[in-house]
Amino acid sequence: KPCIFMSFLNYFNTSEFSQPSPVLALCSRYHFDEESYQMFQVMRFAVEEINNSTTLLPNVSLGYEIFNHCSDTLNFPSVFSFLSQNGSFPIQRNFNKYQPNVITVIGPYDSTTTITVAPFFMMDLIPMVNYGSSSYDLSNKLLYPSFLRTVPSNKDLIDIIIRIIKWFRWNWVAFIGSQDDYSQDGLSLFYQYIRENGICLAYQGMLSLESDYYATLKTIEKLKINIIVVFSSGVIVENLVRAAINHNIRDKVWIASEGWSMNKKLSQEPGIQNIGKIFGITEQFTSLPGFDQFINKTRKYSDDDEECSGCEGQSSQEKTCNQVCDNCTKLSSEEILNESPTFSFPVYAAIYSVAHALHNVLRCDSNCCNKNVAVYPFMLLKEVKKLNFSLNGHQIKYDINGDPPVSYAVVLWHPNTGSQVFEVVGTYATYPEIAFTINSSLILWNNDGSVPFGNCSVECKEGFQREKDRNHECCFRCKICPSNTYINYTRDPYTCVPCSTDEWSEEGSIACQRREIMYLSFTDPLSVLLLVSAACLVLLCSAITILFSYNYNTPVVKSAGGSMCFLMLVSLIMSSIGLFFFFGQPMVIQCVFRNVMFCFFYSVCLSCLAVRSFQIFCVFKMATKFPEAYKCWVKHNGQWLVITIVSVFQFILCVLWGTFRTPAPTRDESSYADQIILGCSRGNLGVLLAVVFLVALLSFLCFFFSYMCADLPKNYNEAKSITFSILFFYISWCLYFTANMISQAVYIQLLYALAQLSSLYAILLSYFIPKSYIIVFQPKKNTQAYFQTSIQNYTQNISRT
Repeated sequence: KPCIFMSFLNYFNTSEFSQPSPVLALCSRYHFDEESYQMFQVMRFAVEEINNSTTLLPNVSLGYEIFNHCSDTLNFPSVFSFLSQNGSFPIQRNFNKYQPNVITVIGPYDSTTTITVAPFFMMDLIPMVNYGSSSYDLSNKLLYPSFLRTVPSNKDLIDIIIRIIKWFRWNWVAFIGSQDDYSQDGLSLFYQYIRENGICLAYQGMLSLESDYYATLKTIEKLKINIIVVFSSGVIVENLVRAAINHNIRDKVWIASEGWSMNKKLSQEPGIQNIGKIFGITEQFTSLPGFDQFINKTRKYSDDDEECSGCEGQSSQEKTCNQVCDNCTKLSSEEILNESPTFSFPVYAAIYSVAHALHNVLRCDSNCCNKNVAVYPFMLLKEVKKLNFSLNGHQIKYDINGDPPVSYAVVLWHPNTGSQVFEVVGTYATYPEIAFTINSSLILWNNDGSVPFGNCSVECKEGFQREKDRNHECCFRCKICPSNTYINYTRDPYTCVPCSTDEWSEEGSIACQRREIMYLSFTDPLSVLLLVSAACLVLLCSAITILFSYNYNTPVVKSAGGSMCFLMLVSLIMSSIGLFFFFGQPMVIQCVFRNVMFCFFYSVCLSCLAVRSFQIFCVFKMATKFPEAYKCWVKHNGQWLVITIVSVFQFILCVLWGTFRTPAPTRDESSYADQIILGCSRGNLGVLLAVVFLVALLSFLCFFFSYMCADLPKNYNEAKSITFSILFFYISWCLYFTANMISQAVYIQLLYALAQLSSLYAILLSYFIPKSYIIVFQPKKNTQAYFQTSIQNYTQNISRT
């Protein structure tokens, strides 16, 4: 009859008794573990079901021998006896004829024990189908080629823990474990996962029975950690939770690993509801039909030996000390059935895996199995690896690492309640596809009902960037984004992204706005007003030109300069036309003509005024003192010679200005955050300064000569008119240059155009309009006699003085 060895099932909690050195120990000295005893009963129930089945292993019965692991020193003799062949360990060249006392091992329960004994079974490829050891190291097939398990590995357990943390957007957590392989493996995997998921391990603690639990909790409180992952089981967890209760640790979130996720004893601890919410991770619940009836039936028997011995026919003298259970019959049916069912189905699945593998090895059909087939461990191992069957709604199969499909449930504790203590609020499965979900509506958080804060730093306000902490990447400070930058939290919450050149933003923005393109448009009210004024100036100059042409031979026109007046009027018209190039989106031709036309033609006009004021000064002041010089001036038409020289020189300068580094459109993106001001460059600065210097020199000469002629006859005296026009010219341009130094707004360009227009209107209004008024409204003053009388009166006054 095939005998299955189910080893090291913990009836007793070994962590309550420490041995400084290998000494003889009695299992009866340890604390009895009811949950492990329930797993033992599940194993017996599965074996009985299989033996009673007429289809799975017909005419074949399974036997078992069970040992409790309460001491390593008591465990190894049993291991050696199972591996032996007729009491010895022959050196194996191959495994096709090797048949130890057992063909498979179910267990042990915890990872440390499994890692300790597994190498002995791996040497002979004896299948170890485990129901509780989740260390990820056991998935290494190079070290553990014949190890399989019906529980997910710690890798999957850590995976769902990380998913829970990320689901609620926490990132500041503590990890508490015990000093064993199970917790160390979990911590190592936890480290790997948090690096990839933006989670920080704020504190880690590996506790023992002698640890200061309150100091651990105090440190967690000091670090303001609200999320605590407890990756341990047994007494360590109980001590930690009781310490939290006793020291009034409140409102934390506890994430329990499989080892204590449904610890009913702990859920009934007084005051546990105050420590916060407890989420447990366990295998999805699977009922075992008939198990309750099986337990009720077995409780009718009171003989421990009959229940706890090993295979049938074994006498009491043959039992070892870890095969005797003195406390088994003291448990009632209710106590067994109320224990945590976390590992019940894994135990059940492990037994059925072996049975299905035997079914294939023995080539069983619906009626019988071939008992003539010699069953060797390596044959059973091969079939177990190929299994794929359904058991109570679960798919049982193993991947290349010997791990099963993941099927977890997330349970929320409702401690000390008369109703459901453990409520399923989430699931995680990898078969047939990966699926994880949590029903948040089932979770009633404390206080205001919002998810507890589980982060290192409070989330930054809108428009603030994160500045990383040097110690923890999850911790940060908040700094407001400067103007012309914005923060995009979905892309990178740590960087204020500069706006493009066509955009702008205020301080603390989450998006950029389009910058307004500013230039002098034709439709702007101020632009319309200036354009109308410029048009009026053109019309007035044209009208005066016609008027002066019609009255060309009159004294007023001749005293104004005669034919020189027409050159001045044409210059004013051309200068005013240049004003129209200030409006609309700037182009090269506009940039050139808006400046060149004014500078050149206004220089011509100023040269005429300068020559005119100099002529008056010569006639009345210098003709008598320097008659020869005056004759030479008149003989050679000195006025036209000067005007021509000045005009040609200014023309050359303007051509150079317009061709050598031509004034071009510019985009002022720095003066105003929300605007881009379109304008024109200055062109060649040296040529520009020469042009401006010539205009300034002409204006100064006009002002000087007109001031010297202030006492001349008023009919011939244009000095006051010229003085007024030049003063207005100075005032206009001083205002413009002052405003230009203060501001760079688009209306500075309008002020620039206005300064040009004012300079033109000053000459028109002060020089030409008074003379036009005399011609039109005072014709008596436009006679030769009136002018002669004015000259005689001036001569008499001079002679008297």
